[in-house]
Amino acid sequence: MGIHIVSACAILAIIPLYWLPVLPEPESVWMMIAAGIALAAQQRRWLTFSGIGLLFFCWGVLAAQESVWPLNHLTTGPQQAEVVITATDGATMHQGNIVSLNGKRWWGVTGVTLYGNYLPQKVCAGQRWAMVLRLRAVHGELNDGGYDSQKNAFARHQTLSGRFTHAEAVDARCSLRSRYLGSLQNVLTAYQWGPVILGLGMGERLNVPREIKNLMRETGTIHLMAISGLHIALAASIVWLLARGLQYFLPSHAIRWQFPMLAGLCFAAFYAWLTGMQPPAMRTVVSLMVVAALRISGRQWSPWQIWLACVAVILIFDPVAVLSQSFALSAFAVAALIFWYQWLPLPNGLWIRRIKHLANLIHLQTGMLCLLLPLQVLIFHGFSLSSFLANLFAVPLVTFISVPLILLGMLLHLFPLALLENAVWYAADKSLAGLFGLLARLPNGWQDVDERWQYLTLLPWLAIIGWRFRSWKVLPAVCLTASIMLALPLWRTDKTDSWTLHMLDVGQGLAMVIERQGRAILYDTGLAWPGGDSGQQLIIPWLRWHHLKPEGVILSHEHLDHAGGLASLQKAWPEMWVRSPLHQDGHLPCFRGQRWQWQGLTFSVHWPPEEGHAKGNNRSCVVKIDDGEQSILLTGDIEAQSELAMLSHRWRHLASTLIQVPHHGSNTSSSMPLVQRAEGEIALASAARYNAWHFPSAKVVRRYGKEGYTWLDTPHSGQISVTFSQHSRQIRRLREHNLPRWYHQWFGAPVDNG
Repeated sequence: MGIHIVSACAILAIIPLYWLPVLPEPESVWMMIAAGIALAAQQRRWLTFSGIGLLFFCWGVLAAQESVWPLNHLTTGPQQAEVVITATDGATMHQGNIVSLNGKRWWGVTGVTLYGNYLPQKVCAGQRWAMVLRLRAVHGELNDGGYDSQKNAFARHQTLSGRFTHAEAVDARCSLRSRYLGSLQNVLTAYQWGPVILGLGMGERLNVPREIKNLMRETGTIHLMAISGLHIALAASIVWLLARGLQYFLPSHAIRWQFPMLAGLCFAAFYAWLTGMQPPAMRTVVSLMVVAALRISGRQWSPWQIWLACVAVILIFDPVAVLSQSFALSAFAVAALIFWYQWLPLPNGLWIRRIKHLANLIHLQTGMLCLLLPLQVLIFHGFSLSSFLANLFAVPLVTFISVPLILLGMLLHLFPLALLENAVWYAADKSLAGLFGLLARLPNGWQDVDERWQYLTLLPWLAIIGWRFRSWKVLPAVCLTASIMLALPLWRTDKTDSWTLHMLDVGQGLAMVIERQGRAILYDTGLAWPGGDSGQQLIIPWLRWHHLKPEGVILSHEHLDHAGGLASLQKAWPEMWVRSPLHQDGHLPCFRGQRWQWQGLTFSVHWPPEEGHAKGNNRSCVVKIDDGEQSILLTGDIEAQSELAMLSHRWRHLASTLIQVPHHGSNTSSSMPLVQRAEGEIALASAARYNAWHFPSAKVVRRYGKEGYTWLDTPHSGQISVTFSQHSRQIRRLREHNLPRWYHQWFGAPVDNG
């Protein structure tokens, strides 16, 4: 039985963890283990492989259950725990791993993030603290095509957050890494690119300026900042060369060919530990161990066999890594490289040999640009046109100049050679200054891509396969048909009379999109916070991914949980109109009695009156959207006082099929008269799960339920889309319908909104 076959069984068995809607019960897992053992013992190979695959699947499920168990059992009350600090900002944010719970050793890998409290003394990584913890389960905002923070938390084993009510130091000593890092930070404060040096050398990217991160993202060079295969393999190669050089001074009987490889492997593991053992670094070390074991076996292995073995061992070591985007990118990139060099190798012409190194680099970057498109578009919703040129000089500069200088500086920092060390840091700083100077001169090449292009990104792969098999000559009609089918979403337009209301999951804010025939209008724009807003982070990417261009925004009122993303949206689409009750320059009015038509839908405003003096929530612009048969009532943050005043004026016109629950479901809104007069069937509420105000109120939820409404909210469902068509409507809840995954479930207390 070959290693590659077992590896393929492991990969195929663990990958389904990504799509499982629910995890099997423990009893079912034990039954599958027994069945797997029985099948693996059979003589027929296909039964044996099926049994091995079933056992690997059970292993993955058990790992997933281990990651889920703390979410349901450690969030029920205060927990006595010992926590080893792994990262801290030196103030009120600390990350750590639970090593003991209620006096018993904790063997699981359970990370916890603590907010809001200062520890009794100066904190650093490596310290061990006895704490009384109040924990809560991970919960993330979920939108179609948006960043999945909940899945990412599982992949990083950081699934718990909370605060401590008591803390006492058990071991106040900082780790060797922490002390070394602190000393290194003190030295590098004198250099302009010191934070970037720390990011490249130690994986500390928190202090890297946002502008630098955006520049590297736009130029497709952000991968250089990760402590991954590039850095660790380079460090291992340097030690390999040193060990190989040492062998020249040894007698022949003392020379072992394995020694340089094992020395490089040991240093790679040490360097990965020094950089904080981040997941990419850990996966690189595991892969190097697999490659070393295969080399020592004395057999000849193909690149695909080595790739299968590395991916399989990584997944066996950490099955939940199947949820990691960085793991998917790394594995896919290596597979793409193998495919590129085997199916389209570099020609061996005379002119190629004259510029061998440049030709190899151009050939490599061309392959990466073309073959990584499917995953880049799926994850990042775009790609960088300038990445080809940027990586042509950034990869050699970072690989052969910056990183070796940084590694040398880190080594010299251990010795009292301050003059030589400063010279090395100066050279590394200037190399980075040159790098980012060149990157800044490149045009912004980032191109946003919508979901229609997903299948067309497979064309480079299919084109290479078709060219090698000469399919254009043998089966031209098949090739042409396949190309047309891939491009079908680009020119196909759905002609339908239906229209859709999307309530986006923006946390403790409100953002709704009214969509019809490829056009959109927004009602509110989410929240803003220091350094960002929902418009930039969520709404704009969502609109571009779904190929929607907003024609206008209805702004209910001025509070930042509703108007926070307006500036970003106006910057992206300056021609977009804004309608609000704020009497601001450039805003169209939004006052009672106004009506207008858009795409066959009638918009009517029912509050506030133009002559009114209300402010804040009570000045919310209440808009009804009607297609002649079904309608929705958008209420913003209107409260009970204004609700009653609105109902006193032509209340019969407020009856709607769907109502957006006012003020996130607070007790001060959704008065019984409004709930009854709306005569609706669906109630949609936008809120954050762990909000400080405990919205939505249980009383309000019961009030709508008593009147026959179907209650839906974003904390439970994520993005909610309601499609209205003639005589019918369809409700799609992202967590339950579109993306039903075990890691998207509601963990912790069944009712927990604060």
